[in-house]
Amino acid sequence: MKHLCCSKFIFLAVFFVNSLFASLHDKSAIFYYGKNISYPMVGIHDYIVVKAKNTNTYSHGFNVYKNKIYAKVNVNKYIESEYTLTSELEIDIEEKIEQGFVNFLFDADKILDDQKELALFIEKFHKNHPTFKLMLHSDLKFMNSISPFVDVLLVEEYLKKDIKEIESLGLDIIDIEFEFEENLKKNSEKIIKKIKNKKMIPYITNKTFDIYGKSSKNAIKREIFTLINESKIDRMVQSPHQHGALPLEYMGYIQTLYDINKGLPDTNKMDRYAGVLIWLDINYSDSSKFIKWIKSLINRNIKVVFMGNFGVNIDKFLLKQLNIEIIDSDHTITSRKRIITQDEMIGFESEPSLNENSLYLVPKKAKPLYTYEDTHHLKSVPSAITQWGGYVMYESLMVEFNEENLWVIDPFKFFKEAFRLKTLLVPDTTTENGNRFLFTHIDGDGIMNYVESNPKLVSGDIILKEILKKYKIPHSVSVIGAEIDPAGLFPKLSERLINVAKEMYKLDNVEAVTHTFTHPFKWDKIVNNHLKKKYRLKVKHYDFSLEREITQSLDEINKDLVPPNRPKAKTVFWTGNCMPQINALELVYKNRFLNINGGDTFITNANPWLSNIAPIGLERGDYYQIYTGAQNENIYTHDWLGPFWGFKKVVQTFKLTNSPRRFKPIDIYYHLYSGSKIASLNALKYVFDWAIKQDVIPIYTSTYILKAMDYFTVSLANNKNSWLIDGMQNLRTVRLEEEKGSINFKKSTTALGLKHFENHTYISLDNNFKHFIKIDTKKSYQNKTYLISSNAKIEEYNYDRKNKKMVFKGEVDLKLYFHISKDCKIDSFPKEDRRVQDKRDLYLEYKNRKKVSIDVSCR
Repeated sequence: MKHLCCSKFIFLAVFFVNSLFASLHDKSAIFYYGKNISYPMVGIHDYIVVKAKNTNTYSHGFNVYKNKIYAKVNVNKYIESEYTLTSELEIDIEEKIEQGFVNFLFDADKILDDQKELALFIEKFHKNHPTFKLMLHSDLKFMNSISPFVDVLLVEEYLKKDIKEIESLGLDIIDIEFEFEENLKKNSEKIIKKIKNKKMIPYITNKTFDIYGKSSKNAIKREIFTLINESKIDRMVQSPHQHGALPLEYMGYIQTLYDINKGLPDTNKMDRYAGVLIWLDINYSDSSKFIKWIKSLINRNIKVVFMGNFGVNIDKFLLKQLNIEIIDSDHTITSRKRIITQDEMIGFESEPSLNENSLYLVPKKAKPLYTYEDTHHLKSVPSAITQWGGYVMYESLMVEFNEENLWVIDPFKFFKEAFRLKTLLVPDTTTENGNRFLFTHIDGDGIMNYVESNPKLVSGDIILKEILKKYKIPHSVSVIGAEIDPAGLFPKLSERLINVAKEMYKLDNVEAVTHTFTHPFKWDKIVNNHLKKKYRLKVKHYDFSLEREITQSLDEINKDLVPPNRPKAKTVFWTGNCMPQINALELVYKNRFLNINGGDTFITNANPWLSNIAPIGLERGDYYQIYTGAQNENIYTHDWLGPFWGFKKVVQTFKLTNSPRRFKPIDIYYHLYSGSKIASLNALKYVFDWAIKQDVIPIYTSTYILKAMDYFTVSLANNKNSWLIDGMQNLRTVRLEEEKGSINFKKSTTALGLKHFENHTYISLDNNFKHFIKIDTKKSYQNKTYLISSNAKIEEYNYDRKNKKMVFKGEVDLKLYFHISKDCKIDSFPKEDRRVQDKRDLYLEYKNRKKVSIDVSCR
């Protein structure tokens, strides 16, 4: 769509493996004082130190890692000439606390005349904020007096100094050593080893702390820097995002979009990226400068990939610098070509079309993916894997057919090989405890539409009675303020519509949401907190503001519609073009609200193309807009023109986004006006009847949003078959892209189980933020007791060497599925209503029970 032989060697081998795994358990630290902090790069560290003024504390990443983030406080700045502390220091700290920080680095390395003053200040700080953690960089002579109030010591360039005195304090000690950037990669490993041998936590960086330095463990780079042109078209509807983000996300990577009109970024600050993707619809004005920038990236060993064009006017001299020769072909014979090389990557959804191209590309020292030859025996290679990355040009990228975009090249294989991407344990947003997520959300449009079969009723009545009350799964239901407000569009119907909304929100399987006040049609037209009437519902005497649309709208729902015993509304479903800009997203994040809608996942049997599946979400600055799992019934009914049963086809979408790869959860997304017609209501029932029969775990939309947000901030580290995963605040699954993958349950203590599905293995995790997972190639899981799947979340998980206790809590009657080893047994409290055992697999089913405790005991 557009838009070993002797025992000595055995011991050494075992020791080596165990040491590698232990390294992921070593404490580590990172100090980053720059802007635009990358949480996937810093999250795995135990100590994260930042500058408060450069940190957006409203971002999801800060919220996830808040408890181990330290704000630097320059105490030196508040020392007067008499070497006494000024009162402004307390003001500075209180401002940072107000900002959201709970941990602090007191940088006080200047010698005070009277050390007691600093000691008294630290003691007072601890008394006022006993739960806050403190890191101290100062003269260490008086540490004995204040060590009870300090959690960690910071020293600089202590590699050659004696640390016995401070080591005896029993505190963590971080030693920062400085290196020039060009030497950091070469020397850091040796320096880190020396620091660790002195029992200190190492950190190697530059003097300005504006790079991601090295420590005991270091994150895998997950971000792909993507260069786009936003001068005319919003990033949401550009090919680099619409088509490029999904395959990268499926492999566990994150697309970071950058507008070329802001100027080329400093390559010295780009080592956080796993690669750079150039996918431009214009040519950069200064070709020489652009190629020089590309070569600088290559010299830093950052792989570069070009899609569609090279971002400059084609020039023989310029491309020669990338080892690509250009040959001008004879225009009269360009149509007479034959394919002589076609890699397995080519022909993913469509074969290349052999279009007429007058410029032939001949790369040196490259792996051709697609080569053709003309009648003059001139050859061209439109796509190749190169030493510096790769490129895909012309007909080897995509073809357009009936306004649909079909991939010619396999983007999964190409991106992986061109960027040399590491195969990751992927944080998965589709699955929990082995089952696929099922959620349903309703845009509030048309609550007042009269029902064709009974004009005495409105569509809200029908959805309440026929869907919300009958299908006992979680539903997230929004209303539009202007449609139900007495001063809105339908004052005579207002009381009745408000009562319908109240009845909906009384149900214990419904969460309340706002669909805003005046349903803005074009969010990108909001300027200076104002939107013209033509871009929204026209309500008399209304002055538009984002606060009224979102914050006040939620306040009114919570005050007037939601019963006291029900959870408060905290989510906004975007309206109209679903294209919120930074202004709207910032308001949402500042208020800790949630957001969803947008993304054009509309893949059907008639149009089964990858380009019809949207990514997880879209990044704007420090914020993410989360996309739906599938499009709503308006799209399946041709903008509500018919056929009104068209939403049945969303089942095709759910199937195609599940196999051969599970890209999406099941998201039944529709409008309240679907209750106004028999055909549309029957289509809804058809979809719900299908969905609840699948292996699903029903959740609320707000629950899914939080899991999707986590995806973009999870931090990973790896050592051979051992993995560290941090930042799993809401996510509970990682995916191993193996058909019969296995983990070592003994060493993966936070892993509950695994589920094999087609060519994937879903690893279920407990409620910890941090997980250590050991992949096992020996398939030892078959002799263990573990969870295969459940339709409920884990509320509690306790274990020892022989016993486990798991408490499951769900939104529907429980269904649990286990694999049991021969020396273990499973007991349920309360007792299950149905137990089916097939060899070593055990299935438990419950009626009218949404919470149970499972005890696993082994001999």
